Amino acid sequence: MEKPFTRKEFLQTSALGMAAVFFGSSFTRFLSREEKPYFNLKPIGRSLALEGYYIWCSSPIWGEDGKVHLFYSRWKKEKGMGGWLNGSEICRAEANSPYDAFEHKQVILAPRGEGFWDATTCHNPLVKKVKDQYLLFFMGTSNGKTNTKRIGLATSKSLDGNWTRPEEPLLLPGEKGSWDDHCTTNPAFVKGNDGKYWLFYKSWNTEEYETHRGAVRGNRKYGLAKADSPLGPYKKVSENPVIDFSSLPNNAQLEDAFIWAQKGKFHMVARDMGFFNHEYGLHLMTKDGIHWSKPEIAYLNMGNYVNESNPPAHLKRFGRLERPMILLDKDGETPRFLFGATQGGGFETSTTFVFEILRS
Repeated sequence: MEKPFTRKEFLQTSALGMAAVFFGSSFTRFLSREEKPYFNLKPIGRSLALEGYYIWCSSPIWGEDGKVHLFYSRWKKEKGMGGWLNGSEICRAEANSPYDAFEHKQVILAPRGEGFWDATTCHNPLVKKVKDQYLLFFMGTSNGKTNTKRIGLATSKSLDGNWTRPEEPLLLPGEKGSWDDHCTTNPAFVKGNDGKYWLFYKSWNTEEYETHRGAVRGNRKYGLAKADSPLGPYKKVSENPVIDFSSLPNNAQLEDAFIWAQKGKFHMVARDMGFFNHEYGLHLMTKDGIHWSKPEIAYLNMGNYVNESNPPAHLKRFGRLERPMILLDKDGETPRFLFGATQGGGFETSTTFVFEILRS
């Protein structure tokens, strides 16, 4: 069992995060000695940008053709950053390698319109292959609001389709009053060591979301559901979340989890939302999917890796990498490239950004 983190440890690590505000670049040098990020990263760059669109959620996979296929979400620039919730569609792009620019190829899933559970958005793509079938986990909404976010699963025998779209969501929220009664979103999927398929999901409580005040309302946690088949049905393992920072100060939480198996353990990379700060990534480990290690820094803010000019005022989340996803080596377990979404780029929207993960 992984050792849980204590409140004292949280306060110590939070102090490091706050120190960055006061000490700037000198803190980065201190951090590299005392809190070395889990990933040693070399920036490749903004590998997918489209004029007139925001790009988010970049999920890579090796194709049988030797290329890298990228499943990503996009929405029109005129909708602004909030367009992901009401107007996003899921697309596929290709590149000859992770070092090359990606080229848009096709729209995979688009909102279906009134009457469907994914009527108003298709977002959060996560592509996986199990045996001879490709699985595309995603999130849809029926009203353009967070309270109808639901995880779904589309399937195909090939990366370029045809994709079979689900008529019903794969995983529903909990009962009213439960920690996960608001939605199911941000799917993370892995084959477990118990022979079952594990689906991790983000959610939060509706009452907290509606009554909390502050920059971030509610507290995002992660739950776990399991199934005998990758297609489901998925059953939640507990009424309680498996990752929960809500007892810690500053409304600490996390989102955007990606999970992989490596050398007998399961690893998670996620976006920090207040454990250290809101700019870093987190790395956690587990042996059973339920008991997780104390978070450590997975990666730093973008300014530690690239030097870009100040963005226009409407890009208020500039400078951080979100929706981290990993392209594993062809051995199926060694992280080789870190993909993410970040604001900025020549079109003043958001793009895919790729890092090579250097072996320490």
